[in-house]
Amino acid sequence: MSYDAVVIGGGPAGLSAALILGRARKKVLLCEAGVPRNAAAGHVYGFVTRDGTPPAEMRRIAREQLGAYPSVEVRDERALSVSGERGLFEVTLASGGVQARRVVLCAGLVDELPEIPGVREIWGKAIFQCPYCHGWEVQDRAWGAVIASVEMLEFASFVRGWTKDVVAFTDGRFEVPGEARERLLAAGVRLEERRIRRLVHKAGPPGEAALSGIEVEGGDVVPRDVMFMRPAQRQTEMVAGMGLELDPMGFVKVDEMMRTSRAGVYAAGDLTTMFQGALLAAGAGARAAYALNHELTMDLVMSGKLG
Repeated sequence: MSYDAVVIGGGPAGLSAALILGRARKKVLLCEAGVPRNAAAGHVYGFVTRDGTPPAEMRRIAREQLGAYPSVEVRDERALSVSGERGLFEVTLASGGVQARRVVLCAGLVDELPEIPGVREIWGKAIFQCPYCHGWEVQDRAWGAVIASVEMLEFASFVRGWTKDVVAFTDGRFEVPGEARERLLAAGVRLEERRIRRLVHKAGPPGEAALSGIEVEGGDVVPRDVMFMRPAQRQTEMVAGMGLELDPMGFVKVDEMMRTSRAGVYAAGDLTTMFQGALLAAGAGARAAYALNHELTMDLVMSGKLG
């Protein structure tokens, strides 16, 4: 089976790219498999017209709308590898191989949660990455901000825009410079530099765990209602095996047209940037589709292959 484009990943970026390409009358295969990165989140926030919608409902609506475009095919199937070159890619799926003139990578990233007891149980429920996505719902509560490096200390002051009660936890990872310590104090942020031993849970609504406090070395428990942290992230095995150029932070490097270092391969969404969110990913997916469609259409026109 041959397609104009295979879109790998069925989150906001991939769904958006497939929609634009379908409307441009391109033959598209959208592949999605595995657990979505935002599966633990109850709702998607900050997405205009869809604020507060459950992620599964957004995917359902998007797939339903893709059904209006007969040139778009959706498969709940994992893409295992991509070989070949621009104009003639071979995408290996669990069921076999398909050919594609272009490939759009929207596979997201893998979050590597720290091995701190209690984190996994409340990830996405009382532990969040983005205050723009979840800050409104927990405003004015007791926040903990886990800071991974000196460069990220300002984040603890920044989130004061949502609450006056912030404790910055360094988890004993680095020494806090005196000037940075003074800035945190001036911003009304308390500093906790001891290692985190575990998260203390409390009973919450049915099916949900809630955070009570953060236990540090020595046994002290710092009462907190929510925690914000950014875990380490890595590319999926498939993307990592493609030999694409990455930026210094490990994201897939793309140009202004969302083209990767491999001709004919585009990328959009979380795997390309630290600025992650459903709305941003959807916009990036559309941008990649615009660029891909223009390039592909002009190639087909000039070669006389456009029917």
